[in-house]
Amino acid sequence: MAGNPDAIVIGAGPNGLAAAIEIARAGRKVVVYEARQTIGGGVRSEELTLPGFMHDVCSAVHPLAAASPFFRTLPLAAHGLAWVESPAVLAHPFEDGRAVVVERSVPATAVNLGVDELAYRNLTAPLVRDWPQLEEWVLGPMRWPRRPLLAARFGLQALQPARDLASRLFLTARARGLFAGLAAHGMLPLERRPSAAFGLMLGLLAHAAGWPLPKGGAGSLSNALASYLRELGGEILCGEPVGSVDELPRARAILCDLSPGPLLRIAGHRFPGGFRRKLESYRYGPGVFKLDWALDGPIPWQAAECGRAATVHLGGALDEIAQAEREAWEGRPSERPFVLLVQPALFDSTRAPKGKQTAWAYCHVPRGSAFDMRERIERQVERFAPGFRERILARSAMGPAEMERRNPNYVGGDIGAGAADLRQLLFRPTRRLYSTPVRGLYICSASTPPGPGVHGLCGYHAARRALQETLRE
Repeated sequence: MAGNPDAIVIGAGPNGLAAAIEIARAGRKVVVYEARQTIGGGVRSEELTLPGFMHDVCSAVHPLAAASPFFRTLPLAAHGLAWVESPAVLAHPFEDGRAVVVERSVPATAVNLGVDELAYRNLTAPLVRDWPQLEEWVLGPMRWPRRPLLAARFGLQALQPARDLASRLFLTARARGLFAGLAAHGMLPLERRPSAAFGLMLGLLAHAAGWPLPKGGAGSLSNALASYLRELGGEILCGEPVGSVDELPRARAILCDLSPGPLLRIAGHRFPGGFRRKLESYRYGPGVFKLDWALDGPIPWQAAECGRAATVHLGGALDEIAQAEREAWEGRPSERPFVLLVQPALFDSTRAPKGKQTAWAYCHVPRGSAFDMRERIERQVERFAPGFRERILARSAMGPAEMERRNPNYVGGDIGAGAADLRQLLFRPTRRLYSTPVRGLYICSASTPPGPGVHGLCGYHAARRALQETLRE
């Protein structure tokens, strides 16, 4: 690229690439600096176990990518991205050998919940119906909604503790356990606000957009974003760590796909004391312990319905899931962790050699924990799939330290780039949101609204602000 760029983006994760794409679409010159030799941040795929077995290094299933209003505007299919969906969205097995299955259809899901059928319909169907009017408000920075009554109805439910909402709405352990598993994605104790928001969002997206997987691995999504950016004239420099923003070429705007910890290391000396202290007080949530397996065949689920879903939640009833999430938050590795498991090769034959399978799973652990959760995670899988261990050919394990080493934004292994409690969900990392006190320096990571998830919207919104403030013609 001849001459200095108009904008520099630090980090080639999905938010960094999204920011660069939006700037390039506006006709500005943009360069992305990526410390690692490959792009993607938390959206990468590698052969972590054995040759021919493709695993997702962090994220695997992408409901928010499928629902992202920004990604919908991009020609990603023309750049190699194809989505794979399992026949059922999600399965949640119980100790009695049966499972609750979330189908794409609300009625088809509700009918299997017995006396809670009507309650599930009444909760979910209006959210799915109203999602086109809600998405702009939910997936963006705080602002007055275009449909205030609609937003208020959603917000009153979303801002509750998940445990309270599930216990009040549902009568059965099956329906309560299902909602608890959805809400536990938020990495908050289910007794805290706004843990219900995550259950509501992921539940409605199961019906409104699905929970798809990128064919060939999560890295296919990053590769498609990068390919489109290059088509627009953007440049990506891999293997280029940035030790300080002072090292960068002159540019009108610098956008950092960094959470507050890494941002302070490269730009903290530029910030006034008050802003620096606010970033230093930013709170990270629990970490994760992740396992990937190369398997000799499909997981032998006791509940056959689990073989229809790419995603399986392992934790049984609400009380058990709530205890596991509370223990991780309070600094204790859970004896019976809530395990999120994905079995992609059942539905995407590119992931494993013929006749073999891959599986991906993680649980929440105390931030920075060095406790080895392999035995406890595999015990949870074996509990619902007797004989699972006999199928294991090889495994890869990543605790919080390894997760952070692979992606420094995951401080202490927190893949959400910051605790999503009530204060930090609405105003993250500070009330300035994407801006900083330094003119032309912006934050575009998952530590800004709308927060965690592969949707590119943190990058998009930061880029729009930069275009309005410092990149105007």
